[in-house]
Amino acid sequence: MVDKKYIAIAAVAVVIIAAIIAYGAFGGNDDVVHIGYLPSDHDAALFVANATGMYSNAGIKVELHEYNNGGDLMSAMASGDIDVGYVGITPVLSSISKGVPVKVVAGAQREGSGIIASNSNIKTTADLKGKKVGIPGEASIQNMLLKYDLKKNGLSTSDLEIPSMKLSSINDAIKTGSLDAAITHEPFVSIATELNNASLVKKSGEIYPDHPCCVVAVSDKFIKDHPDKVSKIVDIHKEATQKLISDPEGCVQYLPDSVVVDPNIEKNVLSEMKWVTDLNDTYKQDIHDFINVEKDLGILNNDFTDEQLFYIK
Repeated sequence: MVDKKYIAIAAVAVVIIAAIIAYGAFGGNDDVVHIGYLPSDHDAALFVANATGMYSNAGIKVELHEYNNGGDLMSAMASGDIDVGYVGITPVLSSISKGVPVKVVAGAQREGSGIIASNSNIKTTADLKGKKVGIPGEASIQNMLLKYDLKKNGLSTSDLEIPSMKLSSINDAIKTGSLDAAITHEPFVSIATELNNASLVKKSGEIYPDHPCCVVAVSDKFIKDHPDKVSKIVDIHKEATQKLISDPEGCVQYLPDSVVVDPNIEKNVLSEMKWVTDLNDTYKQDIHDFINVEKDLGILNNDFTDEQLFYIK
């Protein structure tokens, strides 16, 4: 007769072995691609690709990680928590200037932000003087655009109170009037003006026409270790963006609830967005021009070569 003690030991061993196998198959390796994003329709290509199975069809397992702003996302990339990021070009440039090993592999879109106001007396940039104006983060492209617009109008950040806030908090503060104004991105610009009685002071295209905004960034380590996956991710980004261009209204269903507060508003936002599918010479030059503006504002202090900035599959 078999000793019950040995039966129990054998059962435990089976459980342990099964757990080890499961861990190796699902969690303890580098098979999963960790992609960071912001709750913004600027990142709609990522949402479309994930929801329609483009990654899984290409044999890529992904996990999506939400961040409040681009600075937080790039910190996560610097620490190795994420491999790929849909993120504004400003925090990417800031990270590269600090030695974070990351490259831009594709553009995502242009423009797509705006200055909104709860104070009806704010109609122009000059009216922001002495006011409380919220931003989604110090490293955000929205903060850079605000600085640029203030300088063009003879003002500086010292003329305003500029708190950094979570995206959800910005619209709540505009709605209650605890902020006089804010610069934020879509869909929150349209949500504020169409649902929360805020006024639109100006769109970011009026501040800096056709400015580059969000890009797809990838860590150098991931590029080195998984060049084939990088190539597939770039192709998927292009395919998902083309789907957005051809059927923006139909793509609303693929975006998360944190973005789609109102489907009708979202349809309009997606229809008007200036999408970018890849990384061509025009977009690369636009980024170099953008760097010169940031240098003029004192945000950056150095130049960048194409080799420092870009990775072409």
